[in-house]
Amino acid sequence: MKRLLLAPMMFIQLIYQSMYLAIGQIWANKTRSILTTIGIVIGVASVTAVIASLTGLKAKILSQVETFGSNTIFVQPNRPNTGPKSNMPWWQIRFKKEEFDGMLQHCPSVEKFSRVGYAGQYTVKYGEKSVQNVQVTGVEPSWHQIQKRTLAAGRELSAIDEDRAVCLIEPQLRDKLGLDKECEGESIRIGYRNFRVVGVLEKQPDIGFGGGGGQERYEIIVPFKIASKFQQDPWIDVMAISKTTELSEEAVAELKFFLRRARNIQPGEDDTFSVESLKSAIKTFNDIALVVTLVAGGIVGISLLVGGVGIMNIMLVSISERTKEIGLRKAVGAKRSAILTQFLVESVILCFVGGLVGVGVGKLLTLAIASMNPMLDKTYIPAWAIVLSFVFAGTVGICFGMFPAIKAARLDPIEALRHE
Repeated sequence: MKRLLLAPMMFIQLIYQSMYLAIGQIWANKTRSILTTIGIVIGVASVTAVIASLTGLKAKILSQVETFGSNTIFVQPNRPNTGPKSNMPWWQIRFKKEEFDGMLQHCPSVEKFSRVGYAGQYTVKYGEKSVQNVQVTGVEPSWHQIQKRTLAAGRELSAIDEDRAVCLIEPQLRDKLGLDKECEGESIRIGYRNFRVVGVLEKQPDIGFGGGGGQERYEIIVPFKIASKFQQDPWIDVMAISKTTELSEEAVAELKFFLRRARNIQPGEDDTFSVESLKSAIKTFNDIALVVTLVAGGIVGISLLVGGVGIMNIMLVSISERTKEIGLRKAVGAKRSAILTQFLVESVILCFVGGLVGVGVGKLLTLAIASMNPMLDKTYIPAWAIVLSFVFAGTVGICFGMFPAIKAARLDPIEALRHE
């Protein structure tokens, strides 16, 4: 019983002594140890930088799409890739506003929808100031409940504005035109028509990977019916929300069925539109991110393999240099387990040191990546990635240090003492 109680203490003492000896050997051969761990450093730094970049990208995109809600559904005209309609002109593919009449009655899982008409780009003037290439977009009142964009001032568009020349502008456009901060009631000129500003709408985050090419874009929101006065048949998309997130897939199926009938698409023919829920898009993005992480991890794992071979090589050299020491220790009663533990711990500590430096280099790479691309400004190394890096490093140390450690433990003490 007493021996069972003393066993853990003896094991801890053995590990402590092995670590002390290992650190002494690493410090005595600093240059060799640094060169040995380069492969581990590169592997761990690469793994942490890749994981940090994907984690930051995911956080950025998810933070932006949260403004919509996971039950949001996007409906767009889409030319099929195959079949007789694959070469149809876009003017035949695009939506007509009447195609969505009665949609809520036939799609019970859909709570609200709004047609969104893109009327083109126009010059906007206020007094002596003007801004060119401003996108004019027509929406229905329910668009506000779907988009959930915050008003900086004024009010939303309502049903009474359906045929009125009113608009919402963004703060950036307001400042560019020289309007007052509280600019409700001011008149601006869009193209050749005068509009009254009824509200200031916060800018929608840009969900993209190019940063817009450095050119700032402006948008004005007008009632959907008014958009047709700029362009008789504006390009139309539709935004909708399902009654609950769980009903998103049912809502998508209902919308597809409704639109196939509204567009007179026969059985067997491809859809001339796309319907996608944000919930599905988020799941697809997460799946892609996981695959990219696994592939990138497999590629940079080669560096860990190379580092492991380097660890094994240097441990074999170390054993060769310390053969007499091993023989002396065994001659005075050191057990095989003590010799094996000493060299295995030394291998693991070498890998842990490489892992620690690798995490530091990975952090520097993460900061560099975040500063180069605004889409990656949320890049960070998650705690689980740091733990995973050290697990990888420790595993490499054990796997590639085991053979040299076993070789050292099996040395014959007499032959070891004779070694030159």
